[in-house]
Amino acid sequence: MMWKEKYSIGVETIDEQHKELFKNLGEFIKLVQNKEIKWEDRLNKAKETLEFLQGYVIFHFEDEEKYQESINYPDLEIHREAHKNFKAGIHEYVEIFAEGGFTEDKMQEFSAKLMTWLIMHVGKMDQKIGEYVRSKGAEE
Repeated sequence: MMWKEKYSIGVETIDEQHKELFKNLGEFIKLVQNKEIKWEDRLNKAKETLEFLQGYVIFHFEDEEKYQESINYPDLEIHREAHKNFKAGIHEYVEIFAEGGFTEDKMQEFSAKLMTWLIMHVGKMDQKIGEYVRSKGAEE
C-alpha cells in the first residue's frame, strides 16, 4: 500500500477516504505492472478502477469541499478548481476507454497520472487543510 502516515491531515473522515483511494490505486498499479496477468483481465480491472474513481472521487471531493466550507477554509476555490481538473482528467480516460483506445501505453500513462496527482494533491494541497485546522486550534 502506498499510503504514508505523513499524508494524514488529522481529519479522520478525509484521511480514511484518502487511504481508500490509495488502496484502490495501489491495487490497480500492481495489476497494470503485472504482465503475467492476461490483457483482458488487466483491462477489466482498469475499467473497474475508472468506475470506482468516477464515483468515489466525486463523493470524496464533495465531502472534502463541504468540510472546507464548514471551517471557512481560505483556499477553497483553488481546491475546488484542482478537484474539477482531476475529474476532467478521469473523464478523458473514460472517453478513451469507451472508444476502445485503451492500450498498454494508455493504461501505464493513466496509472502514472493518477499516482502523481494523488501524491501531489494529498501530499501537498490537502496538507494545507490540516495546517489551517491546526492553526485555528492554536488560535482558539
